[in-house]
Amino acid sequence: MDYDQARIEDAVLALLAVFSFDEGRVWKGFDFDVMDSLHSQGFISDPKGKSKSVWLTPEGIERGREIAERLFGSSCADTV
Repeated sequence: MDYDQARIEDAVLALLAVFSFDEGRVWKGFDFDVMDSLHSQGFISDPKGKSKSVWLTPEGIERGREIAERLFGSSCADTV
């Protein structure tokens, strides 16, 4: 099956934002090509290297949280 690469990158960015800590630090563990693409778009720090984490940029945090809300947020009607 073919997948929409932009949508995959959106989902990964959303997950990075959801699981970030220390105001933008997040453990890296996603596909290298996706992480490289998010870095080239200015959403995360360079994922290459020995560090097991990357930093979300302010733009990455903002966009990631917006996407996370759209993909994973629960509406008021869902909570009872």
